[in-house]
Amino acid sequence: METAITFTIFLGLIALLALPYWLKARRRQQHAADTHRKSAGANLLEPATLHPRIDLLTCIGCGSCVRACPEDVLGIVEGRAAIVNGARCVSHGVCLEACPVGAITLGFGRPKQGMEIPYYDDDLQTNIPGLYIVGELGGIGLIKNAFDQGIRAVEHIAAQRLPVSSDRYDLAIIGGGPAGIGSALAAQARGLRYIVLEQYELGGSLLHYPREKVVLTSPVELPLYGKLRHSEIGKEELLLLFEGIAREFKLRVITQEKVEQVIPDAEFSIRTAGSTYRATKVILATGRRGSPKKLNVPGENLPKVLYRLIESESYHDQRILVVGGGDSAVEAAVGLARQKGNEVVLSYRREGFIRLKEKNTRNIEEMMKSGELRVMFESEVIEIQRENVLVRERGNVLRTLGNDHVFIFAGGELPSEFLKKTGVRLRTADSESRAA
Repeated sequence: METAITFTIFLGLIALLALPYWLKARRRQQHAADTHRKSAGANLLEPATLHPRIDLLTCIGCGSCVRACPEDVLGIVEGRAAIVNGARCVSHGVCLEACPVGAITLGFGRPKQGMEIPYYDDDLQTNIPGLYIVGELGGIGLIKNAFDQGIRAVEHIAAQRLPVSSDRYDLAIIGGGPAGIGSALAAQARGLRYIVLEQYELGGSLLHYPREKVVLTSPVELPLYGKLRHSEIGKEELLLLFEGIAREFKLRVITQEKVEQVIPDAEFSIRTAGSTYRATKVILATGRRGSPKKLNVPGENLPKVLYRLIESESYHDQRILVVGGGDSAVEAAVGLARQKGNEVVLSYRREGFIRLKEKNTRNIEEMMKSGELRVMFESEVIEIQRENVLVRERGNVLRTLGNDHVFIFAGGELPSEFLKKTGVRLRTADSESRAA
């Protein structure tokens, strides 16, 4: 009898000690279920880009994939892993490696919400022979992946017997971001005659990242240069590194040269505003951002309207409106609100944020609570004037905000039309499994 009482007390103590952990896990699962429901309502569960697919019959609900994902894409819902915020997925693929039972594969989603992904094979070659797609344009995020894919495409090109010609390039690389730089280093290492065409400056899509944003979190091996051994590296440091690499290895890069058309034939003609380049092979490494998406409202052409923020420290004692609800918009708004004397308002068309990284959610909630930053949900810009902005808020209320600068982060126009004009086939439901 005494033994039974002791055993009961022992079990009670174990239950008491385990209760906080159980409650914490319960709260996490409830939060995941709530996020899953909101994302489902906004049609954001399955991105068109490469993302995890979970076999619910195999999944044991251990949460290894949830803990491994650095972007909070996954959660435990009803005892099984689930995508709770697909908009955050950047194709890390670490969830696949973390799953102990092989319940996760990677695949592309169906094209939707304007998200169209080009088709390419295992060698990153499109349906047009000699035309390759690497990096974010192909639906796979992460700078490390962009480097790796650029190198892999060049290796496939270099293994072929290229015709010798003095009046054309072996390879034209369109885009001077991470994928383009990786491709250029690989091409130079293999002795190919190449050219890189970049519409802005060296760095490509990195130029649109907010200042000091960490953009590389794992080592990368680059041809000629060697290993990037940083565990973390910020935007400025990485851009300086790119510039140093370009100088050291004399990479053949032309900036401020926007490609308007790629014409496939016996060889490729690459047309820009002022020149035509000819090449045997072409790598498209343009990213998915394309040209900034505009609001199409009166006054948007005023000089005070900008579509990217390089240095938030350059602005102080200013009245600023930031438009958008994604990570870039929130990071810009928070950065600007931290500068001396700035009055910052964020306008977002939805009723709440649904796809922010945890750090950004925490930062903006703290600033909203302290009054350092004002957020107007369910609002839209109606007109931009020289000293004001007209904003329609929920309930059809029209407000006039005094304003010195407007930053618009509405995403970019996807290069779907450019791809279609070139003849690149876009993914269909039938091709998704093969492409993944």
